[in-house]
Amino acid sequence: MPRRTIAREVTAEGTALHAGSTIRMTLAPAASGGGLVFRRSDLGGREIPARYDRVAETRLGTVIDDGQGARVGVIEHLMSAVAGAGIDDLLVTLDGPEPPILAGDAFSYLELFDRAGMREQDGEQPIIEILKPVTVEHGGASAALLPAEAYAFDFEIAFSSAAIGTQRMEWNFSLEGFRRDIAPARTFGFVHELDALNRAGLGRGASLQNTLAIDGDRIVNANLLRFPDEFVRHKILDAIGDMALAGAPIVGRFVGRRSGHALNNQLLRALFSDTANYRLVT
Repeated sequence: MPRRTIAREVTAEGTALHAGSTIRMTLAPAASGGGLVFRRSDLGGREIPARYDRVAETRLGTVIDDGQGARVGVIEHLMSAVAGAGIDDLLVTLDGPEPPILAGDAFSYLELFDRAGMREQDGEQPIIEILKPVTVEHGGASAALLPAEAYAFDFEIAFSSAAIGTQRMEWNFSLEGFRRDIAPARTFGFVHELDALNRAGLGRGASLQNTLAIDGDRIVNANLLRFPDEFVRHKILDAIGDMALAGAPIVGRFVGRRSGHALNNQLLRALFSDTANYRLVT
């Protein structure tokens, strides 16, 4: 496949989900082979490649680090949109610690890519073919990558809240399908956890406009729902973003059972720990 980047620079401003501050984000074309790179303009232009081995924290979002203290958090929605748009090379410049959360989905970023347009460039993008099953587990949750002929997902979640309950979705990846089925699904959170998050300096940018809020067995802002099973769709959205840190498109089947960012990252580390698990195909 030829490599793709955006055709022109595009800028957006919005609130950071955890920091709560206003962030200015610029998406710019990148040279062929450059991959996905985040730049902190507020830290002298320090850059962090968007790779699985740069992930430093996964508690409430995927956080990457340059190894010297410069971090960018909550990258999973933007990374999901990057994968869902088929982008291989991109420079993301931020003047703060996170991309803006925008509408809490990946579709908001797709709209920015639509404004920028797409451009093919020299060089080929290899794909990662899964050769052997790779599985990680923790506390009753699991994530696996299995050999398959295409990129596919089988995800199941289970919450005690009747607002969510048990949801499962099997879905085959495609650029058109991502835009239609996955990208619009919003992030979600529980009202009873918000005070503790705020005291820890987190969740300060969460609002009833960008986050589906669960209070007991009801959805406070149910008018924002776009799908009856939006919660499992958003978990697939997150998994696509986390798997995009592999550095190339994957051909394999992702199976998640209550998996989150931590297991998703452990899965990629397990995958690349043994070259018998995969091969790069050009």
